[in-house]
Amino acid sequence: MPLQKPWRDLERETIAGAPDRPGVYELGDDSGTVLAVDHGVLRDELKSVLAYGDGDRVRWTETHTLEAARELAAEHRERLE
Repeated sequence: MPLQKPWRDLERETIAGAPDRPGVYELGDDSGTVLAVDHGVLRDELKSVLAYGDGDRVRWTETHTLEAARELAAEHRERLE
């Protein structure tokens, strides 16, 4: 099941507005197909994603801890398979 958040264009302005907190994020293509799911400190992770050009869009959800983000990402990946 995808994250229940709207897609945002993967660009510098989007990343500047991303929280500096742990969370799970999805990368998508222009059509909204999920390409990858990962976790970490959102702003830091998204800076790396932008640098490598791994997707066109992004959406995320925050968590309270990195451990919670790791668990949620693992569950999320299983649902996508």
